[in-house]
Amino acid sequence: MRNFIYILFLALIAFRVLSINYNYPEGKLIRIKGRVLTDPITYDTARYIRVNGLTAYVDPYPEVSYGDYVVLEGLVEEGRLKKAKIVDIREGGGLYKIRQNVLANFRKALPEPHASLVSGIVLGSKSGMPGDFWEKLKATGTAHVVVASGMNVMFVTSFLLNSLINFVSRRRAIVLAISGSWLYVVLSGLDAPLVRAAVMGTIAFGAQGLGRLSTAIRALFVSGGIMIFVKPEWVYDLGFILSFVATLSIIVFEPKVSTLLSRIPFIFKKDLSTTVAAQIGVAPILFVSFGNFNVLSPIINSIILWTIPPIMIIGAAAATVGLVVPIAGRVVVMLVLPFTYWFVGIVNLFS
Repeated sequence: MRNFIYILFLALIAFRVLSINYNYPEGKLIRIKGRVLTDPITYDTARYIRVNGLTAYVDPYPEVSYGDYVVLEGLVEEGRLKKAKIVDIREGGGLYKIRQNVLANFRKALPEPHASLVSGIVLGSKSGMPGDFWEKLKATGTAHVVVASGMNVMFVTSFLLNSLINFVSRRRAIVLAISGSWLYVVLSGLDAPLVRAAVMGTIAFGAQGLGRLSTAIRALFVSGGIMIFVKPEWVYDLGFILSFVATLSIIVFEPKVSTLLSRIPFIFKKDLSTTVAAQIGVAPILFVSFGNFNVLSPIINSIILWTIPPIMIIGAAAATVGLVVPIAGRVVVMLVLPFTYWFVGIVNLFS
């Protein structure tokens, strides 16, 4: 009976995913409309966006931001919209507008690439990031930090868990770690990638608290399946994929990696074991997505990973304060500079 339920569950998910496959006529001039749900990437002469399953390069102006509704026109060619032009654009409201205000406040307070780094870590935004720094992140295997903040939620949850477990019982540490991750998500404005990761982390790490690895893995797959059923387009979302795979890798491999690194001092081991465990799963995805993988990536990540929680906490606090008193928010976010200078310095060193 249980196997039948699993098969039925998988069949429903597959049906939902197939139901969103966009069928655009190849070589035809079409007009599409939809919301931009990934951060546009700005180049000198063009802006890269993705709408309704199609990618397109459009003119840098008018500016297009995450959450905006756009109407595009162009020729369909192998999943891309060639000679695309923006017919209409409507600014996203609600949380999307709040997000843009937070990013603008970061840019006013911090120099580049520090502003983009904080924006990426806190909200998963890489729009406006200097091209040379983006290339360095890819070269050092640290691009995931600014690509999808959802994966960072997994890092933070695991980081808190590994730290707290030395002072309280495992079950209490899991409860506190999950609570800490949700506090960050709330402070960050409940952005979709963060919520997805927090839900998966809550279910998976909560099940892990029962002491059964199989239960945690099953819970992770069930939660991921439910999310895809509700939002089938997420099956193509890099942030969702990285969050899911990073969570699975940490649950499966982190205890084993930690044992192998038992002779390393604790202050380094907790970061290194977490990032090595996550990298086992996400490295192939990062290689396919960005075209390269640095063999030193686990070491580089372990050196900088400790800066992520304070940057997230300070950034989230600055975002919250800045929405009420913008100047105060800019003062608060400047507290991240010691951590971002370390991060940027390590990336420059190894790139």
